[in-house]
Amino acid sequence: MGLFFGSFNPIHIGHLIVARYWLNETDLDQLWLIVSPHNPHKAAQELAPAPHRLAMARLAIQEDEQIHVSDIEFHLPTPSYTIHTLDRLQEQYPTHTWVLLFGSDTANTLPTWRDGTTLLQKWPIWVYPRGEGILHINPLPSHLQYFHEAPRVDLSATQVRKYIHQRRSIRFLVPIPVELYIREHGLYHS
Repeated sequence: MGLFFGSFNPIHIGHLIVARYWLNETDLDQLWLIVSPHNPHKAAQELAPAPHRLAMARLAIQEDEQIHVSDIEFHLPTPSYTIHTLDRLQEQYPTHTWVLLFGSDTANTLPTWRDGTTLLQKWPIWVYPRGEGILHINPLPSHLQYFHEAPRVDLSATQVRKYIHQRRSIRFLVPIPVELYIREHGLYHS
């Protein structure tokens, strides 16, 4: 089972394209989007309220039976540390085998995370190219796989938020239900 962590601030088509890639091109039968209420690497004021981000993620995948949205980090202390989430998942689902899915930009920061060395040593990690697409982790753990052929979508939630703030269209950048939700709740305008 794949675990795709993120703030999803907001979720956009790049997230969904990568999620679908993992499901189509690997032996994963399910992928969980783990919505982080407060990523310790991001300023809280940059984030839309966590319940809105969770709701948008659910709207984005409502038609897909293989992708699920998890609120597990909503029931853990904040900020959210991946190692704590994995410990809780292991407690709740002791028979599951987890694979961590990261973009190369995020994977490069893993050594700086809380218990990042443990993450790198203990968990299977699959990486897709993002940003410059180069991995700087030395040495690379043997269970880290880099999927060079994964689609590159040069889209970020930062760009989506910028367009919203500038009152520019985000059509085709986010799923239509997410666009409607953002508009209805007045998210990211200020």
